[in-house]
Amino acid sequence: MKTKSSYIGALSPEYALLGLLYLKPAHGYQLHQRLAEDLGQIWHISLSQTYNILKRLEAQGFIEASIQEQSKLPDRREFQLTKTGDERFSEWFHSPTGSSVRAIRVEFTTRLYFARKINLQMAERLIDDQVTETNAGLGRLNAMLADIPPGQVFNRLGLELRIRQLASIIDWLEECRIALAQYQ
Repeated sequence: MKTKSSYIGALSPEYALLGLLYLKPAHGYQLHQRLAEDLGQIWHISLSQTYNILKRLEAQGFIEASIQEQSKLPDRREFQLTKTGDERFSEWFHSPTGSSVRAIRVEFTTRLYFARKINLQMAERLIDDQVTETNAGLGRLNAMLADIPPGQVFNRLGLELRIRQLASIIDWLEECRIALAQYQ
């Protein structure tokens, strides 16, 4: 079971950057552009944030840079994953996403993006696993709702909203499956 700190860390854009480097080495600006183009509705980070994350990942040994000389331009640093970085991305990639709306919107969608790039069957399994996890989350919330007395109106309303959000995510997950099949 994830601790709160590791759960928050799983929602960090560092995993999106590690994933992009898993797919292909790149320099910082290329990574930022790919993130903005492919996952811009999920991750909103500035170019300076991208470079700060890359600096931290390099200091932690998850990525390394090679210098690319350019005529009439400053040298560029092309980043690639280290073995440790590959392991970190793989561990995150193969971890389950919880059943919170935010985790599904950010973490699951990012995992699905990489699964589709790496292996379409993996993307389909990821959707299946998320449907199972989300249904389990719905079951837990419905059980909680049953225990809340009718007089606790706002507790009930808040929980009912969460239940409806998760129910709509089940529909959205089925739409994900259809979208992936259409754009193979």
